[in-house]
Amino acid sequence: MYYNKQSLSPLEHSLNAKIERHFDTLDTDPDVLTQLLADKRSPNTRRAYEKDVRDFFLQMTHAEPTQDAVLEFLHLERPQATAVVLKYKAKLFDRGLTEATVNRRLAALKSLVAMGRKLGVCNYSLEDIKGEKVQRYRDTTGVSPETYSRILSWCDRTTQIGKRDYALLKLLWDNALRRNEVVQLNVSDFEEDARTLTILGKGKGTQSEIIELSANTTAALVDWLESRSPGLPNDAPLFIALDFKHSGHRLTGDAILKVVKRYCSRAGVKKVMSPHRIRHSAITAALDATDGNLRKVQKLSRHSQLDTLMIYDDNRGRDQGEVTGLLDGLID
Repeated sequence: MYYNKQSLSPLEHSLNAKIERHFDTLDTDPDVLTQLLADKRSPNTRRAYEKDVRDFFLQMTHAEPTQDAVLEFLHLERPQATAVVLKYKAKLFDRGLTEATVNRRLAALKSLVAMGRKLGVCNYSLEDIKGEKVQRYRDTTGVSPETYSRILSWCDRTTQIGKRDYALLKLLWDNALRRNEVVQLNVSDFEEDARTLTILGKGKGTQSEIIELSANTTAALVDWLESRSPGLPNDAPLFIALDFKHSGHRLTGDAILKVVKRYCSRAGVKKVMSPHRIRHSAITAALDATDGNLRKVQKLSRHSQLDTLMIYDDNRGRDQGEVTGLLDGLID
């Protein structure tokens, strides 16, 4: 049938067009590592994968992971690739790395191979290479509510830095936030009247969730924001640096860690503390306060798996120590 090109609609033109018109730029030798990193939504995950893949190539080839080097690895036969990765795994243990670190580096390699398979440049997988068993959260203990109250008392709330640090420390405790969740907060995420905060949770990409704040934490955030310049734009960081060199810049994760360590040291806390250890402390205290109500505390901790929260509850119960005491009494 004859078609008058002038009478064809834009849709018909599109359907009749050759595929190569739009997709002739596809590379037959793709940059698999770049594609893998681009596929990860979290900047922290991208950095970790890049670091781990780089370590593999430096250890096994003594060179950086170039596009050609990555393709050479992905073009190996399955027995060869398995032997290379097992040799690398042995090297990691020889270097004294922990099981968790070894597993993370193996996971990065498995993801690289999986991406290679998706892009059609690899015909094997590394699923036969098993990771090491790791006991997660062996120590979920932190500090007691009484100790944390003493830590907060060291914040001089007559000063701007004291207002900031008090609001920050209150938020870490009352809502058991992760450090990176705090780093990403903007002024617009805080709703004073509703007493809520919009956060980007772990593993949720750009999906946000709204959490409720206590009256005291809300007041602390208001006090901190009122100490700053009026008319802050919505995308202004909620927490900023106040030192001369970085004043006004978003408070980094490392800076938050230093804040926590500074106040814990002033309060005489001997245990090594961090924002995540405060999270452990808050979750444990919440389990104590709710008599071990896992469902309620899961709303606070936002753990996707209830099994993870049960580890906190088991550690809190100290059942092993109790049974050991009973056994000791049987032979005394």
